[in-house]
Amino acid sequence: MAEVPEHIGPYRILCKVGEGGMGVVYKAEDSRLGRVVALKLIREFDGDDSRRRRFWQEARAAAQVAHPNACQIYDIAEEQDRLVLVMEFIEGESLARRVERGSLPAQEAGQIALALLSALDAFHKIGIVHRDLKPSNIVLSNGGTKLLDFGIAKHVPLNSHEETMATLGDATAPGIFLGTPKYASPEQFRGRPVDARSDLFSLGVILYEMLTGKTPFPGETFGEMAHAVLQGSPPALSGSPAIAAMGRIVHRALSREPQDRYASAEAMAADLRATLQMDGIEEKARAQPLRRIIVLPFRMLRPSEDIQFLAYINAAHQVVS
Repeated sequence: MAEVPEHIGPYRILCKVGEGGMGVVYKAEDSRLGRVVALKLIREFDGDDSRRRRFWQEARAAAQVAHPNACQIYDIAEEQDRLVLVMEFIEGESLARRVERGSLPAQEAGQIALALLSALDAFHKIGIVHRDLKPSNIVLSNGGTKLLDFGIAKHVPLNSHEETMATLGDATAPGIFLGTPKYASPEQFRGRPVDARSDLFSLGVILYEMLTGKTPFPGETFGEMAHAVLQGSPPALSGSPAIAAMGRIVHRALSREPQDRYASAEAMAADLRATLQMDGIEEKARAQPLRRIIVLPFRMLRPSEDIQFLAYINAAHQVVS
């Protein structure tokens, strides 16, 4: 929309607060209830009725969850053939802005991650996967950490029969990548079905970034990021025993195959809570690139008594090989 409208239905527009791939977000006042809300106008569906129906279904499912660490959806409406999400308006600083100033102490990063895991657990239990976890979708407010934007959330099956039906009737269109590459899971890059463990991978990326101030999978282009996620290994986290334990949690969350990650947000949270009780958790983490030493065979270029013994070691190595 080129101009900021004065009203959308019963909502008086106060200002535009953001715009993304899915639509534009306004701060507005509900004239009936006298409360400030956020309105998200979803972009056109290009005549795709099935996509519109899926969005309605998934928005309704997300609206079922009321959690203190998740932005509440109040209503879903239509205005001039556009879908409008009416949501809780949250004031605060985005986690993206906070990370721009540098890494967080492990204790603070862990508490933020626990709040997010608590919200994800509530959604995962009713089959809702966020699919676009990233620091800009997380707000650090006076009321605590809040997870925003279930704009591309997906309702996933909770049993095998439903899985068959969902795969046949609700597949993502070929060539369309849903999510943010920097925080996406391997299965998103591969175009495979996602479940709760995909969100846990994305949270692992966010936790790593909070702890180090850097992304575990660097890349400037989509191809570079895809290669890093599908082929690379993030640097290990070092520091106190508590930091090392948190590093193990992060690396398990970042496992390339879903079955190697935590089975649920609740399981990951349990390990994280235990780590936050350990000594040394107040420290900041350091990222240590993995180094490997490779010993290659060699031959003596000139005789020398000082290094003659190496020839015997080399010969013995070749015999064993």
